[in-house]
Amino acid sequence: MGIIYGYVRVSTKEQCEERQLIALWKFPVPQGNIFIDKISGKDFNRPQYQKLLRVLRPGDTLVLKAIDRLGRNYEEILEQWRIITKEKRVNIVVLDMPLLDTRETGKDLTGIFVADLVLQILSYVAQTERENIRQRQKEGIAAAKKRGVRFGRPPKDRPETFNQIKETWKKGEISSRKAAKQLEIAQDTFLRWAHED
Repeated sequence: MGIIYGYVRVSTKEQCEERQLIALWKFPVPQGNIFIDKISGKDFNRPQYQKLLRVLRPGDTLVLKAIDRLGRNYEEILEQWRIITKEKRVNIVVLDMPLLDTRETGKDLTGIFVADLVLQILSYVAQTERENIRQRQKEGIAAAKKRGVRFGRPPKDRPETFNQIKETWKKGEISSRKAAKQLEIAQDTFLRWAHED
């Protein structure tokens, strides 16, 4: 029997991986065999995931808390699943989805088919939901802009001395850098304001 590994991913450094770790330890996955990435799942260029792929050998088992910890992109999840299970001949166990346990399903053709089919359905549903969320966000932003809602930081008020300093700059008596410093603003801001007027 091969070695048991675990993979944990959270999207940001602020998110906590503890829930995933507890589930993997209960499996049990040895603590030293768990690879953790604190990075977006938009692609598979993740340092710990790539390191994990290099150590996996035929007969090993990879344990995940949920399929979305592997990734977010439908096609890429399916491609990684194929690489791990078919090319590397490593079992995958997804704790939140018992049907995605290739140790059990991999023994016969029907089991393999069921696991692959379930994975495709789940990946499709997850990607469709992400696309729906993006579409709703886009529609919400467009509707808010129509109502006059402004996004981003509120515009900075121009100092009272702006016009006077701008005129001095226009005459070439001071540089834009010096003008910005006198107004205590960034040089880019000064130039933008000067060209807007």
